[in-house]
Amino acid sequence: MTADFEDHCWKDIVTPEILTTYSAYRRETFIGQRPALLAIDLYNLAYQGGAKEPHELIDTYKSSCGVYAHNAIKPTQELFALARSLKIPVFYTTTETRKEAKPEAIYATNRQRVKIDPEAFEIKEEFKPQPGDVVIFKERASGFFGTPLVAHLTQLGCDSLIVCGESTSGCVRASCVDGYSLGYHVSIVEECVFDRSQLSHKVNLFDMHHKYTDVMKLEEVKEKIRQERPRQK
Repeated sequence: MTADFEDHCWKDIVTPEILTTYSAYRRETFIGQRPALLAIDLYNLAYQGGAKEPHELIDTYKSSCGVYAHNAIKPTQELFALARSLKIPVFYTTTETRKEAKPEAIYATNRQRVKIDPEAFEIKEEFKPQPGDVVIFKERASGFFGTPLVAHLTQLGCDSLIVCGESTSGCVRASCVDGYSLGYHVSIVEECVFDRSQLSHKVNLFDMHHKYTDVMKLEEVKEKIRQERPRQK
């Protein structure tokens, strides 16, 4: 059992009594043998308005994660660099915007509707897909629901996922729970996921860590990802 299982961002909101209640979930965390990097919704929309608190942006940029999105840029770039250096397959998800799919008819959540602007849902330049990467277009919160993601992972022999992106309580959670339900080992990189609300972010990471995923800090991922598996050439 790792001594740092609870050493995460939720420490300031989770009481000792809650930790006792969830003690049966403690275990050794790890990275799967044949992982893929799954980047959830790293599109321009989440970063609009700059590094401000989301409530300061709500009148103009209703979908922005503000400062929380911008704080995650550098560690997420480090995660991408690590994955590419180890030839780990990279998958992105983004919102379906293609006209033939009638994207205005289906929505991922029950929030106020935003205009379907294809540019807003393009992957942010800092994480621009490279040749060989796969972009999955989705209509619901989960990157698995109604998409070919499982087929791609099966073809590549992937048994696990390393997850980054947004939002922690929404599309990240939905994708992680579906991934777990489909039999993948799921690792979330704490510094590389974000939400509009820190409360939602922390509570959902705590809950997923104990039930469905291994929440791991970036340095832990860097350490463990190099230990356990031979890499494809």
